[in-house]
Amino acid sequence: MTTTLQEGILDTAVCGFHQYALTPPFHLTYASQNLCAMLGLSKEELVSDAADLYAARIHPDDRRQYARFLYTLAETQQSQALTYRLVKSDGEVFHVQDTMVPQWLDDGTLVGCSTLSDVSALRQSANDQYRLRREWENQRYIQAISKVYDKIFEFDRAHNTIRCLYGQNSSVFKWLENIPMQITEAIEKWTINTVHQEDRETVLRFFSAQAQGAGADSKPPQINYRALSSQGEMKHYTGIFLKLDPSISLFCCRNVAEADVPAALPRETRGLKAANEPILEVDLPFTEGIAAFEVAGDLVRPLYASNNIREFFGYSQEEWLSLMQTGTSLEDFVSHSGSSYESYVNLLENGEAEFTYYDLSENTERRIKAVCSQKTADGNSLRYVMLYNMDEPSASRSMAGPPAVSIRTFGYFDVFVGGKAIAFRTQKAKELFALLVDRRGGYISSDEAIGFLWENEPVNPVTLARYRKVALRLKNILEEYGIADIVESVGGKRRLVMEKVQCDLYDYLSGKEDFAQSFNGSYLTNYSWAETTLGALATQHMKEEP
Repeated sequence: MTTTLQEGILDTAVCGFHQYALTPPFHLTYASQNLCAMLGLSKEELVSDAADLYAARIHPDDRRQYARFLYTLAETQQSQALTYRLVKSDGEVFHVQDTMVPQWLDDGTLVGCSTLSDVSALRQSANDQYRLRREWENQRYIQAISKVYDKIFEFDRAHNTIRCLYGQNSSVFKWLENIPMQITEAIEKWTINTVHQEDRETVLRFFSAQAQGAGADSKPPQINYRALSSQGEMKHYTGIFLKLDPSISLFCCRNVAEADVPAALPRETRGLKAANEPILEVDLPFTEGIAAFEVAGDLVRPLYASNNIREFFGYSQEEWLSLMQTGTSLEDFVSHSGSSYESYVNLLENGEAEFTYYDLSENTERRIKAVCSQKTADGNSLRYVMLYNMDEPSASRSMAGPPAVSIRTFGYFDVFVGGKAIAFRTQKAKELFALLVDRRGGYISSDEAIGFLWENEPVNPVTLARYRKVALRLKNILEEYGIADIVESVGGKRRLVMEKVQCDLYDYLSGKEDFAQSFNGSYLTNYSWAETTLGALATQHMKEEP
C-alpha cells in the first residue's frame, strides 16, 4: 500500500479501507479517505502514534469482540470477517462489515488489510423483516386462539400496560380494544366492578403476580373466577396466561358452565416444547401447542399444527401433509397418540378433556389438557384445539444430563439426538458436520473445509463468507437441539469432541469385538470426498477377514 496509484484506488474505489499492524501493540497504520469520511475524522487524527483512535471509535459494547478478532487474525493468519458498530465524530452509530486479510510486508511485519462496508441499512432491513414476521405470527396466533377464548388481553410488563386485543364483539370491551391502560389501575377497576366479591382478593393476587413476571419460567398460570358478563349476568370463567416473549403475555379467558368448573384446578400448566420451525401453514414459536381440524361427522381432516402437536399425535410431517389432503376417521387419526378414543370424543362433545399418555423418552406417564372451540348445530365446522401439559417438572427431568448423541456413518450420514434424527435445514451444514466426524476429533481450518465443501472453487472472500454462514447455521442447529458443546471452535478452526458422541465409525475403529462386523462396505454415501476413508476402511476390513 505504498504507491500513489494503490493509495488512490483504495481512497476512492473502496467504501472503507484500513491497515492494522497485527503485532503487539496492535495499531492502525493506514486509513483511506473514504474511511476518514465515514468516521468524520482526518487521516492525521486517525493514523496517530499517540493513540489508536480507530479502536476508540468502536462502540464500547463491541470492543472486546474486536480485540478477539485481531488476536484470531494474528494467531491463525487466515482471513476473518466481523460485524460491529462504529461511532462517528458527531456521535452517530452505524454498523460495518469488516473483512480483514492478513499479509506479510517486506520488512517482516504482519498486517491486516481491512475492507469495510456500511451495512446499517441491511441490519435495519433485517430487523424490520423480523419485526413484521413476528407481528404476523402473533396475529395468526391470536386469530386462532380467539376461536377458543372469549376475550384476549395483552399484558406488556416493559411498558406496564394492558390492552384488550379481542372482546368477542362485546359492547363493554369493544371501545377498549387496542387502547393501552395502566395494568394496576385497569385490573383494580375491572375487579371491583365485575368480579364476584368472594373472588376479588384471589383475582387481584393472581394478576399482581403476573404483572411482576412471576412464573415466567414455569407452567402457564390459570385461574377460575366468577364475574359479570356483558349482559350483566354472574358467570363462571377460566383464564390462562400465555407467554409471547419475556415481557409480553396474553391473558385469555372464556365462559364455562358451572358444572365444568373443577373443584381444585391447578393454577398453572406447563407448556409443551416450543415449536421453533415452520410447519405446514403456521410458524408458532410459543410454549403452547395449537391445532385446527375440520370435523365432518366422523371424518377428521387436520388443517395445520405446530410441531409439538403433530408429534403428540404421532405423525411425521409427510404423513400429516397426506392427512391434510385426504382426511381420516377420528378413531384412526388418534390411534398414534397413545390416548383413548373416548377421550377425544369427549373433547369434541364437551369442549374440554384430559389425556394420559406414556412418554417413552422420559419413561413416565404424562397428562395433557385440551380445550377446543364450540361445535355448530350441524356438527360440521372448523375446530380449534389448544393443548397444555399438566405435569409438574419432575426431579428426573430437571436433573437429566445432556441428550445422547449418536452418529451413523456406515451408509447414509445421519445424526440422532435422544433417538430422533436432526432435521438439518441446509445440506451444507450437515456436510460440514460429516466432515468433522470424518476428521475424528482433529481440527479443520476454514481453507480445508472449503476445499471439501466446494471442491471446484478456490478459497477467496466469497467462499470464506459462504463457509462462515454454513458454520453459523451448523452452530445454530446444534444449539437448538441442546448439543452445541459437541463441536469446539478455536481460532477459526473446528473439531468434533469425540468423547461426547457415540459413532459407529469410532466404535468400529476401537477394535472391540462387539463392533467388528458393524462396517457394511459403505461409508458416508452422501459425499464423494469420503471415498478416501472408505478405501482405508475396506482395506482394514479385508485384512481382518479370516
